[in-house]
Amino acid sequence: MKKFFLTLFAAALMLTGCGVGSHTVVSGRADEAGVIFFADRTHPIEVAIDRNTYHVNAIKDSDFKKKRNIKKTAENIIVVRPGAHDVMVRDRGRVILTQKIFVSAGDTKVINL
Repeated sequence: MKKFFLTLFAAALMLTGCGVGSHTVVSGRADEAGVIFFADRTHPIEVAIDRNTYHVNAIKDSDFKKKRNIKKTAENIIVVRPGAHDVMVRDRGRVILTQKIFVSAGDTKVINL
């Protein structure tokens, strides 16, 4: 009888150790978006998005496509909240683009200058 209870206890102990636990998976897009500027040459530009000013470089479109220079792109991306934004781009003090854009969460808007 003692052997029976010992075996029963051992079996119960082994079964309680087989739990799978609790796991949580969260998916979806980040609550931010990006804006990047491509041009015929790489050059510094001043960008105003909703009255916030940024100094970035326009990326040369053809070089990016050939070399896939992600680091250069990441350094020159402007992170914004999803939604509608007013964009104004200046090159050497001259306004070269005024546009209203809409970006979705997790997306990057590419603007060709």
